[in-house]
Amino acid sequence: MSHPLTPRVIAFLSLPPLLWAGNAVVGRMAVGSVPPLMLNALRWLFVLLILAVLGRRAIQQRSQWLALLRRWRYLAPLGLFGVGAYNAFQYLALTTSTPINVTLIAASMPIWMLVVGALGYGVRPRRLQMLGALLSLAGVAVVLGRGDLDVLRQVHIQQGDLWMLLAAASWSIYSWMLVRPPASMQGAARPQITAPDHASRPWSWSEWLLVQTLFGLVWAGSAAGLEQLISPRDIAWSSQVLIALAYIVIGPSIIAYWFWGRGVALAGPTVAGFFSNLTPLFAALLSTTLLGEAPQWYHGVAFFLIVAGIVVSAAQPASGSTHR
Repeated sequence: MSHPLTPRVIAFLSLPPLLWAGNAVVGRMAVGSVPPLMLNALRWLFVLLILAVLGRRAIQQRSQWLALLRRWRYLAPLGLFGVGAYNAFQYLALTTSTPINVTLIAASMPIWMLVVGALGYGVRPRRLQMLGALLSLAGVAVVLGRGDLDVLRQVHIQQGDLWMLLAAASWSIYSWMLVRPPASMQGAARPQITAPDHASRPWSWSEWLLVQTLFGLVWAGSAAGLEQLISPRDIAWSSQVLIALAYIVIGPSIIAYWFWGRGVALAGPTVAGFFSNLTPLFAALLSTTLLGEAPQWYHGVAFFLIVAGIVVSAAQPASGSTHR
């Protein structure tokens, strides 16, 4: 049961989109100083160091490590699509695209959720969901075409936008994997934390994120190493780079994750979904302030279409309807 939108709940759900928008802006600012795949690997390496303290009880015993290794067929792909791929693709996108474009394309995530659900899990979308997906897809098309039909007809799309489409698809696969885990990750079969009094409890948010980061960092680190082999480039260390790293490690990775989990628990996933689409608005404000990249008219049109699509998708079917 969801709680009313009190100032506390609104704060829980508004801070993460602001931090995620800041992640896109900081990623854009880091272009030229830190290679994108290295930025992703460094981010999750430092997150791991923090979580090794906050969530250490998930990996304190040899039996816990063995339990994780027995579930590698699930945890390794989960780490790939979440920690390993999504943010890597986002940072790659920001080398040639703007934070506004990137966050608008990311806001179309419900489309990819429907596609992955239908193709990978046999979940048929409802008619309203399909209509909502078409509206959101129109919003993405406006972004990709820069509001110009001629550009759209010629499919003259910036490389960064394509990377962000891959990021959205990756996150959708990750999200479905979370809600449809195998039997070994459900109920009593899922690894537990044993308290000193021998009572068992599920993983906390930090312990679960630590487990995902452990597997995801293998992919992120491998990608960064391959990036250096193909196109060697040193990090241009500076105080700005250190501040940027500190921000993406603590803000979008730790604080946003905790606040979002609390907000979703209080308000429910449907209401929370609407708040997540504040990210492009925050990105537009931050980009204008910090980067001088003012939003264009087509960004507003795209945002309207994407939000309209999500509102339509979330609408409940009429009473008595049997269509699913």
